[in-house]
Amino acid sequence: MSGEKIGGDMKVLMLEPVFKDAIWGGKLLKKFGYEKAGDKAGECWGISAHKNGDCIIKNGAYKGKTLSWCFENHKELFGNIDSQTFPLLVKILGAEDDLSIQVHPDDMYAADHENGALGKTECWYILDCKENATIVIGHNARDKKELKEFISNGKWKEFIREVPIKKGDFFQINPGCLHAIKGGTLLIETQQSSDVTYRVYDYNRMQEGKPRELHIRQSIDCITAPHKDYEKNIIVNKYMGMRSERLVQCSYYTLEKWDIDGRYRFKMEKPFVNVSVIEGHGKVQDIKIKKGDHFIIPSTLKECIFEGNMTVIVSYCEK
Repeated sequence: MSGEKIGGDMKVLMLEPVFKDAIWGGKLLKKFGYEKAGDKAGECWGISAHKNGDCIIKNGAYKGKTLSWCFENHKELFGNIDSQTFPLLVKILGAEDDLSIQVHPDDMYAADHENGALGKTECWYILDCKENATIVIGHNARDKKELKEFISNGKWKEFIREVPIKKGDFFQINPGCLHAIKGGTLLIETQQSSDVTYRVYDYNRMQEGKPRELHIRQSIDCITAPHKDYEKNIIVNKYMGMRSERLVQCSYYTLEKWDIDGRYRFKMEKPFVNVSVIEGHGKVQDIKIKKGDHFIIPSTLKECIFEGNMTVIVSYCEK
């Protein structure tokens, strides 16, 4: 029998986050509630089986095991999905300073140029930001020729497109979309389980006495020109004890925001569900949870109960 029992079903898999320092990091993750984050922390990998940050299970029969180990050895927890690796990665990013201007490849380009790695489709939900904050989404080049001219001549102000943001905004970042988080922004990111990023521009910053590596050729290959905005289609549903907003549904994931008020009970019909608590506190299957906690509801848990007053971001794949 797989795992620890609650009323005939398995417990959720509570996860220990992995923290990563960054040149653009600071104390935003600490302010969010992560006491273990360093003073230069930039990323909290909350749900990850990636080799660069593999989360540890904190409870139940698999306590002390990595998420990648669980996925490799107990596919039944994840609905026996057809994937060689756990497909998603959930991070919270705290940007004290601007991130580099960057782009991600699609699966085909990454497979050909990055030793079979996955491409990187991702999305952002803004948890908090400073007043009059912006992010980089897209560019102003009309075609690939103009794109190359902007980059070759360093015309960054003319090239880069910034958009204003506020708490609660959502952005889907498809491969080929030029993007960057700006300083003073805290967000939760859901993405394919990939760590492939191409830097186009990094403000001429120095790290350990030298500029960080740029990937100009790969970036020009991958950036979509002209830029195409993602068309949002938010779908709202109401249930007893919960209101949900489906923020995006794409080939790699579905992402929803759940506002739980009281008791919400549902049947588990997905291969697995990733959950990150972004506000409030309560319980899931009688396990206490609070802001900053991350866990996975496995498919072997046929029914799940949330109790409390909280907002969670959930993501899942279809079978």
